[in-house]
Amino acid sequence: MSKEYTFYDEIKKHDWSEEEASIMNKTDIDVRRALSKDSCTLEDFKALISPVAEKYLREMTIKAEVLTIRRYGRTIQMYAPLYLSNYCSNACVYCGFSCHNNIKRIKLNNEQIIKEIEVLKDWGYRHLLLVSGEHNGLTGADYYNDVVKLLRPHFAQLSLEVQPLSMDEYASLVDSGISYVCVYQETYNEKTYPQYHPKGKKANYRYRLETPDRCGMAGIKKIGIGPLLGLENWRVDSFFAALHLSYIEKRYWRMKTSISLPRLRPHVGEFMPNNPITDKQLIQLISAYRLFDPEVDISLSTRESSAFRDMAMHIGVTSMSAASSTVPGGYVERNEELEQFSINDGRSVSQMVSAIKNNGYEPVWKDWDIWMS
Repeated sequence: MSKEYTFYDEIKKHDWSEEEASIMNKTDIDVRRALSKDSCTLEDFKALISPVAEKYLREMTIKAEVLTIRRYGRTIQMYAPLYLSNYCSNACVYCGFSCHNNIKRIKLNNEQIIKEIEVLKDWGYRHLLLVSGEHNGLTGADYYNDVVKLLRPHFAQLSLEVQPLSMDEYASLVDSGISYVCVYQETYNEKTYPQYHPKGKKANYRYRLETPDRCGMAGIKKIGIGPLLGLENWRVDSFFAALHLSYIEKRYWRMKTSISLPRLRPHVGEFMPNNPITDKQLIQLISAYRLFDPEVDISLSTRESSAFRDMAMHIGVTSMSAASSTVPGGYVERNEELEQFSINDGRSVSQMVSAIKNNGYEPVWKDWDIWMS
């Protein structure tokens, strides 16, 4: 891939400090100009995530809701994460699965996976997101291919959130039945990235950054990206995620895109967010992404509270999970000792469905854009 032009070449055109100054110096005029447009540029996005834009939050959320309904109707796509393993060879300082944490490790076998999906199918799920710690020796592409082939007859859509793989490995997973891959850069700040990822393959900033390029070349139908909010300045990381989103949509124009906005949650270990984002700022960010990209799927997991997620349906979020477990085997037998992080919205699937309907929306159990393409 080194001879191919990738997003790494694109991001090198931008300096973190200069972009941070540009965002922080946006004015009321910049925000009003962005709000008046039918189509926002990256400079407009900077204005919408700037500090001065906080006083325009009402206007932003109203416009975001209109754009979301126009594209998605009043629907929320439902998915469930299925954790396959918590073995990990990385030492990410913010993650409960870090190889330095003294926790019980488990990798699900076929029998355990079948028991898990019996629960999820009974709850109504038809879209699974397969999640795993990053350990190529124990959970590599061959393992994922076997799991996908096992699950494919039972689900309409299977997605993957695991370690970055090679283009050929992604191509093999497409053949097995994967249509959607999520890979989060965590932070786009190349200078500070090693502080959070001191060991393991994830320490390779460029290889991770170029994963969507490999997915695009391999024929993956949909790619999900996003920063981990709380590591670095959320405004700057969010700008670089928007830059990445724009690059993917231009370079791999047949692919669908999704953005996820996870905030750091409690986990095994002592790391605390360096740059926390408030609820009000997260509302601003969700609205800004919707105004910047009316087509993008915006996902919000059970990391957030029930009250926040109910509100977020109205400003741009289009995909949600419910009754999630971040524990391998956790749908059959919950064990907090094995979890990656603590969830915040603990409602059951039926409670979540009721909440969605009470807010005037309908749950959707398949991503029809992927299913029909």
